[in-house]
Amino acid sequence: MIELLDYRTLNQRVVHELIPRAKEFVWLATANLKDMYIHRGAARYRSFLAGFSELAARGVTIRILHASEPSQAFQQSIQRYKNLQDDAIELALCPRVHMKLVIVDGLAAYAGSANITGAGLGEKAARNRNFEVGWITDEHAAVAQLMQLFDDVWRGAQCRACGRRAFCPLPLDKP
Repeated sequence: MIELLDYRTLNQRVVHELIPRAKEFVWLATANLKDMYIHRGAARYRSFLAGFSELAARGVTIRILHASEPSQAFQQSIQRYKNLQDDAIELALCPRVHMKLVIVDGLAAYAGSANITGAGLGEKAARNRNFEVGWITDEHAAVAQLMQLFDDVWRGAQCRACGRRAFCPLPLDKP
């Protein structure tokens, strides 16, 4: 199955349906990493990190590739979740990351334009949301290709040949 998502369906399908069903891992790639808020019901919102904390409590590991320093609000919010301080969530910074991916358990993936921000994957009011588009799939070959792409960047496979290495704060191929 391949399903096209737009800014009206993206949040529901990725944030509320795909990510919460993770049993082993969630891999995310984003250019911008902010403390995104999601709907909890009855006009209440919470940090998406609360959901990641719940996943971590179930043994799910989380990897996030990002291009710039996480926002100050993200950094403050993550401090509230002790189980995310351990090895449950790993962050890796690569200034060249511009892809937006969500991969769950190697079984399903989202690829598209939305960053991990309120206006991207989050729940800003409809009139304040970005006009995003992407697709979600459970087709094995497509998910495997996205996982390989993510893993190559995560391991620093391109670091030695990178033309921006001199500007990289911490190349991913360093131990």
